[in-house]
Amino acid sequence: MKTQIKISIYSIIATIMLSYGLTSCSKTDDTLTGTGSISVEFDNQANGSTLVLGDNYTNEKGEVMKFSMFNYFVSNFSLVKADGTIFTLPKDSCYFLIKESGGANTEVVMNNIPAGDYTELRFIVGVDSAKSTAPISERMNNLDPAGNAAGMYWMWNSGYIFVKAEGTSPQAPLDTATNSNKFRYHIGLFGGYSSPTINNIKTIQLKSTDVATVRTTIKPNFHVTVDIMEMFKTPNTISVAANPTVMVTPFSANVANNYADMFKLHHVHN
Repeated sequence: MKTQIKISIYSIIATIMLSYGLTSCSKTDDTLTGTGSISVEFDNQANGSTLVLGDNYTNEKGEVMKFSMFNYFVSNFSLVKADGTIFTLPKDSCYFLIKESGGANTEVVMNNIPAGDYTELRFIVGVDSAKSTAPISERMNNLDPAGNAAGMYWMWNSGYIFVKAEGTSPQAPLDTATNSNKFRYHIGLFGGYSSPTINNIKTIQLKSTDVATVRTTIKPNFHVTVDIMEMFKTPNTISVAANPTVMVTPFSANVANNYADMFKLHHVHN
């Protein structure tokens, strides 16, 4: 009799524990259903401090640079979980043009992301070849050359300018058209359409020690710093005296290889 009672008690305990376990799993699974949003904050800097248009900065060559413009395209975003699972956002919802206007950091928001715990943010600097060559009707909003993207598209070359930085420097030669010592870096080229060209599209992968917790009620923020002086630093030290204007020349690849290092993940905030 005592043995039967013991067995019955053990059976009851086992049933309770199993029930609790199933309930716990169910609660965990419930939090990972549905979709949420993320925001990515682009914090433009120069030599580690907030970029201020019109202020003087010194590059690796010791040249003084004063920026009047800093614009760039970021697109093709994806998120990676710790197990390597990748969620790629729909292309038409993740083309953004970041323009430094001397104000607050630019923040972009992406929606309909599956709930989950993400440890890496990926995107490209530039506009991919498929979208660059798509009919104009498929290139609206941030990609509209006559609208938001005015000045960021070469009409004569049928392509977007991925990164555009302009300003003045005492070391740059005199520009007679503007009567100023001006520098211009207009970097584009996606690899060519009818004939091959340089491909200056750069893929950025930002891994985090913090987990971005996407839930229906939690919207993580990725704080990304973008240091413009990296364009002139590594792996190629670039002089505004020697190369004051860089556009669709082979030298543009040197600038593009440099700006791939501009983007750093500062922190993730849930």
